[in-house]
Amino acid sequence: MTAAKVIPGAESFFLPGNSIGILICHGFNGTPQSVRYLGDNLAVKGYTVYAPRLKGHGTDELDMETSHYQDWVHDVETAYAKLKQTCTYVFAIGQSMGGALVLDLATKVPCEGILTINAALQVPEYEIYRNQSVPRFIPEGEPDVKDDTVTEITYDQVPSKAINQLLDIMEHTSQQLENISCPILLFHSPEDHVVPARCSNQIYDTVLSLDKELIALENSYHVASLDYDKDQIIEQANRFIQIHSKKATIAS
Repeated sequence: MTAAKVIPGAESFFLPGNSIGILICHGFNGTPQSVRYLGDNLAVKGYTVYAPRLKGHGTDELDMETSHYQDWVHDVETAYAKLKQTCTYVFAIGQSMGGALVLDLATKVPCEGILTINAALQVPEYEIYRNQSVPRFIPEGEPDVKDDTVTEITYDQVPSKAINQLLDIMEHTSQQLENISCPILLFHSPEDHVVPARCSNQIYDTVLSLDKELIALENSYHVASLDYDKDQIIEQANRFIQIHSKKATIAS
């Protein structure tokens, strides 16, 4: 079977830099394009940055239909392993479903810190499709971005099978939060039309991390990595990474 062709601009990207690695994971129906601005600007600060393209994303809907959430978990774990080949420390950033995936990662490997952007533990609009296979494809609206000049690479429709995989990984991660103890920085948009803000509050209240922060993105909707607060995300992420990489160096 011929592999699905990747949409131009939706490819994974790897930006070599210093011994501090940053894994950036996009969300459901997104691609690395949605986090490219973050990646490029963090790489400018010297970090090694890797944003993998999750299986079934950035190609076509039929490719997504055959993807399982364990494929996405594997993609993130493989990306972490790639960074560890050259980096002493690794931080993981995840947007939306990517947030759920990096939280899951933190229960399995030693991360110096986790950063989430509107991490998805629930998507109310999708709940009616739980355990449903019809309709086969669900129409998707425009990406939830306040800045109307922004374009995001997404599918116009997503398979109901893939939606159920998203529901499964969110449920799985929700059950794992008490196993997370690394430093964590949570970005959330109070006006998010996809993921309720209470998801970030749930993470903050449940993880065992002694060092945790919750930052509101007042001028962005769900896809905040492309929205008006994207530079604030970069500034605060850099601060967090600098603090905790230095702490890790002292501890070692």
